Amino acid sequence: MGLIEDIGAGPVAIDTAPFIYLIEENTRYLPLVSPLFEAVDDGTIVGVTSEITLLEVLVVPYRCGDAVLADRYETILTRAKGLTMRPLTRKLLKAAALLRARTGMKTPDAIQMSTALAAECTALVTNDRDFRCVPGLKILQLESYLRSA
Repeated sequence: MGLIEDIGAGPVAIDTAPFIYLIEENTRYLPLVSPLFEAVDDGTIVGVTSEITLLEVLVVPYRCGDAVLADRYETILTRAKGLTMRPLTRKLLKAAALLRARTGMKTPDAIQMSTALAAECTALVTNDRDFRCVPGLKILQLESYLRSA
């Protein structure tokens, strides 16, 4: 099965890396993430991400002084149809802290995972191998789809 089929009905949480692959047109992963973002854009799949994604994608453009790239990221994350960027609320941060305490997960990953769970996502698309499995949420790692192709 492919990524879109594995996502199912959604909603789907999207980690930071897929946004980077899309915006920077990463030739290795673009064939996987383009259909995902097209499905989000046309309303076939509801996409969810955390505000921490905005922080993570802006670091390199800011470091390089690339205001155009920073603006592209912010536009995609804040104005894309079918995509919701969930805020970092106190409740979410407490859930992430609990998840981190129980699993040893890194803070950004715990925030992404807690966001996915709070949004009742069925899957989380990432390329990070450090995500831990939790009941009710499929972790879909992009690299595994390249290996199976």
